[in-house]
Amino acid sequence: MHIPPYKNKNIPIIDTNNSRVPFVYFNNINLTKNKIFISDVIGYETCFVPVTGTFSVNVGNLSVKKIGKREKNVWDNDPEGIYIPLDEVAEIKCLTEKGEGFIAGAKYNQKLKPFMVTQDEIDIVQYGSDDTKTHRKIKHILGQKQSKSVGRLLVSELYTVGQGGWSGFPPHKHDTDIDLKETKHDEVYNFRFNPSHGFGMQLLQNPKNSIGEASHIVDGSTFIVDKGYHPCVVAPGYEMYYFTILAGKSQRPLVQYFQPEHAWQIETIPGIKDMIAKFK
Repeated sequence: MHIPPYKNKNIPIIDTNNSRVPFVYFNNINLTKNKIFISDVIGYETCFVPVTGTFSVNVGNLSVKKIGKREKNVWDNDPEGIYIPLDEVAEIKCLTEKGEGFIAGAKYNQKLKPFMVTQDEIDIVQYGSDDTKTHRKIKHILGQKQSKSVGRLLVSELYTVGQGGWSGFPPHKHDTDIDLKETKHDEVYNFRFNPSHGFGMQLLQNPKNSIGEASHIVDGSTFIVDKGYHPCVVAPGYEMYYFTILAGKSQRPLVQYFQPEHAWQIETIPGIKDMIAKFK
């Protein structure tokens, strides 16, 4: 389901207990200098990721005086993040003239400890190739490195490398818990393009149907993946980024089921098996 860009006024785009993706929470906040946003999400563990600008964050016994090193856009620098435990209140203050941030969440029932993810702790994976039209880079903010400190939440930033190309390919899904073969993970994306007037297409194909539905995605688009195969593509001449939230129903590690008629390309895309293994 495509949600076109709109001014959400710091009100969650995907609120708790959403009818399509009940395990995911997503907010996009915009603040001006010295303004404070209070994040208080009941029943969900969350993660604050600065998009642009610099912030201070206080949550529990953790006080971070400065987080966020990107000025213009998400291509400026590597991300950082703050893990906010279940039912914990976080005070987020903008320190620059203006700042934008993402708050990602997953439904969970245990309270863990808050922590910061610095740029040095980001797990970066690059795979694919220009020849296979699948060249991309993934920056895991809450990934395999943080597996012992997080409940059900996976947070990453995905970039197409170069201009044009496919992402999320071969087509895959994760909408059913099937032992060792697939997991039920709700997923939400927020897209950005460079230059910002770029665009792409997001496919969503119900496994029961031979034909899927394509959505025209632009800078600021949010997309809900509740079920089905969901590759996407960026138009030639543009770079694409999407902030990715994955929330597992029964476990944190993601097990993807690849569409059988296209799964053979797992053997031809360089580095894709290493990429798959990182969503733990």
